[in-house]
Formats: sequence, structure tokens, C-alpha cells
Amino acid sequence: MPVLDELLHEVRSCRVCEAALPLGPRPVVRASATARVLIIGQAPGTRVHATGIPWNDPSGERLRHWLAIPPDVFYDVGRIAIMPMGFCYPGRGRGGDMPPRPECAPLWHPPLLAAMPGVELVLLVGQYAQKRYLPGCQASLTENVRPFLDPAIAREQRWFPLPHPSPRNTRWLRQRPWFEAQVVPVLRQRLRSVLG
Repeated sequence: MPVLDELLHEVRSCRVCEAALPLGPRPVVRASATARVLIIGQAPGTRVHATGIPWNDPSGERLRHWLAIPPDVFYDVGRIAIMPMGFCYPGRGRGGDMPPRPECAPLWHPPLLAAMPGVELVLLVGQYAQKRYLPGCQASLTENVRPFLDPAIAREQRWFPLPHPSPRNTRWLRQRPWFEAQVVPVLRQRLRSVLG
């Protein structure tokens, strides 16, 4: 069994935070040694937990719209890997889902990243991913995303920060029309250049 297959088996068998998960463990991750793009989001919601398919919800529909790629490309694990900050549904809080469990990223991200040497572009979807990976991360999501209005910056960076595409962020998007008008086209161009 190849190293990545063994690693994915370990991840999917993980029970480290089982006692804290209201629906029990069901780690959701997709990885391939040939992937050129990696999407790092937050954590699965209830629909993703039920199906085991990442971004299989309204947030995923909006994300695929931003990327301008059909589901068959989005779910082609040979091209696009998907690794959330927390691999299991963390439960519900007062304002929506709880934050990703803190155990996953330190435990599983380093070996998974090492097993995906072909990744050229990492989409950091939401502030949890940005706080962990974005060089010079700011406290404000707007300040993390705004520099990517400049295509030159977007072409040079491995990390590309995005707001979370959740319907809960519709207000943020409405207040910042420059994101969909200017950043999304830059993102699509960068994605096309990486995926070929």
C-alpha cells in the first residue's frame, strides 16, 4: 500500500477527539500525490458528515461558482485535494457550527502536505485556514483578501485567501462587491494556469 494510502487510512480511522464530536467521528479528506490545488476549509457541516462528500452543500456550490469549475473537475482528486482544518463535524454553537477541532491540523496536516508534493496553489477558505497558513495574516478577513485584487500578487503566491462561501457570509460579500467583481476573476485565471 503506498504511503499516502496508508496515511489516508490512518486519518479516516482517527478517533482522537471522538468524545467531543456530537455525531461521532467521520473524517472527510481527499488527497493525492498528483494534486496541483489544495483547498483548506473549516470543517464538515452536517450534510457533508452524512454523505462523506466535501463541500456537498450550498457553500460548496458557491465555492465551485467562484472557481468556475464543474463538479467533475472539483472532485477529481488527482487534480484537487481537499483538507479541512477539522476533519469531522464539530457540532453546533450559538452562531452556527462550532470551530474546527484543534487536534486535526497539527496532527494530520504536516504528513498530508508532505505527501502532496505537486501542490502549487492552496486556497485558504475562511479565517481558520488563514490564521494557520497565510504569511502575514491579518485579524481582518478583508485585509487578508484585499491584496489579491492585484493579479501580480495572486500569480506569485502559493496561498490564496478566500472568505468562507457560507450563506452566512452573504452580507460580507454584499458589502465588498470588489471580491466577486475583481478577486474572483484573478482566482479563476490562477486556477486555470495551475490546472492547465
